Amino acid sequence: MIIIRAKDYQDMSRKAANIIFAQITMKPDSVLGLATGSSPVGTYNQLIEYYQNGDLDFSNITSINLDEYQGLAPDNEQSYRYFMDTHLFHQVNIDKARTFVPDGLEADTEKACRDYDQIISHEGGIDLQLLGLGRNGHIGFNEPGEAFEKGTHCVPLTESTIEANKRFFASEADVPRHAYTMGIQSIMQAKKILVIVSGADKAEALKEMVQGSITPKIPASILQLHHDVTVVADEAAMSKMAE
Repeated sequence: MIIIRAKDYQDMSRKAANIIFAQITMKPDSVLGLATGSSPVGTYNQLIEYYQNGDLDFSNITSINLDEYQGLAPDNEQSYRYFMDTHLFHQVNIDKARTFVPDGLEADTEKACRDYDQIISHEGGIDLQLLGLGRNGHIGFNEPGEAFEKGTHCVPLTESTIEANKRFFASEADVPRHAYTMGIQSIMQAKKILVIVSGADKAEALKEMVQGSITPKIPASILQLHHDVTVVADEAAMSKMAE
């Protein structure tokens, strides 16, 4: 595991974007696993800037997103499909037909999960997976539990995750209680993994992810077993790391 220290969120975003830039440059038809939430916004903004400057081409890229809220339509402003369209897809030359997000409106949860696993398999797996880190150590919506979930699954969101996400909704009552998420196995099968972490509120989770025991109670701790993980974290997030 490679750990890159960044000064602040902006520096973290730039360093992470440069790693993705290198991936796309070296393999223009890469399959990118993408994340949502506040952590990757700066990274996406930097990638958009590279594209607008003529330095980056997304035309042959395939994207597979980590997760989606159950019950939200793609055009719902709080859906992760809408998030990706707004923060990246509509601003670069990616083929929208090659951007995949779980179907939040599929009534049959087993079918929704099975279909998404088939998409990942059909695309040949993920070349580089971008991850954020939840305050409770979750990656995607793989929440703390008794076992590592393997494939795409529908998960009830924990109170801490609902609390973290309610700022995006009119009220806490509007936050969906379930989400579809890529499983740990699919994440771990990515050729490369890039984790971005910012803020003092993530410091304990980062410490446990990198230096703690490997346990499903800290889902991100499984990343210790992956052969190619790069963590880009700012000084605040690194504040509890042992030297």
